[in-house]
Amino acid sequence: MPIDPEFMKKFEKVSEHSGHTVWREWSPPGKLGIHGTNVAVDQDICNGDEVCVGVCPVNVFEMVDSPGHPVSDRKSDPVRESECIQCMACEIQCPTQAIKITPP
Repeated sequence: MPIDPEFMKKFEKVSEHSGHTVWREWSPPGKLGIHGTNVAVDQDICNGDEVCVGVCPVNVFEMVDSPGHPVSDRKSDPVRESECIQCMACEIQCPTQAIKITPP
């Protein structure tokens, strides 16, 4: 199931992490929520394959450890989402459709 494109309307902001908002329930290790707003990564469906890291021309993403998460032990985190140029490469290439780009 892909990231919910309406997540900002449906879910509450629950935390801040590395300078970005975390949406939806956040209770590690099982529920990590959606990280970011303009560049949002649903860490509960991210498989940690690093495709987004490889295709992003401005290095928006870093991989973070998520030990014990049922999908993968590494997750993509949009730590530099303010630098996104909305090329959409990450959203298009993500095999689990865990990323949603929303222009500011």
